[in-house]
Amino acid sequence: MILVGITGHQDIPADAEPYLRREIENALSDYDEPVAALTSLAVGADQMFAQIALARGIPLRVVTPSHGYDGTFPQPQDLARYRQLKAQAVECVQLDHAQPSEEAFHAAGVYIADRVNLLLAVWDGAPARGFGGTADIVRYARGRGTPVLVIWKEGSVRG
Repeated sequence: MILVGITGHQDIPADAEPYLRREIENALSDYDEPVAALTSLAVGADQMFAQIALARGIPLRVVTPSHGYDGTFPQPQDLARYRQLKAQAVECVQLDHAQPSEEAFHAAGVYIADRVNLLLAVWDGAPARGFGGTADIVRYARGRGTPVLVIWKEGSVRG
């Protein structure tokens, strides 16, 4: 089974969303053998990836960075979507961090990069805005030899 993971920005520009969705769909359809998806279900790229995977009938595997991760979702609809997606997962792993932190988020990104055959990176190419951000996980994955496919709409700018 091919395991495809995601790392990506939480704040997706509206003008980039259709392009990113199409590119994620294309990346998930490139295989002749069974595929599974691995994500931490963060707002933005992670939840988009999970929705696309489930819509394509791809099993969803989830890694939760810490205890209390539910408290990191800024809007009620984001938390509801997280819970709805997580409930559809075939596997959920919770890392043993006592509370949400940059270290816990980094650990979740490393967990994903260590296990996947391909890491999709919804990334504008800019440095991480905090430890464990997309740039950090891309650098880690590339350093260990995990194939990384960067997806970004040229000209789109995050807020």
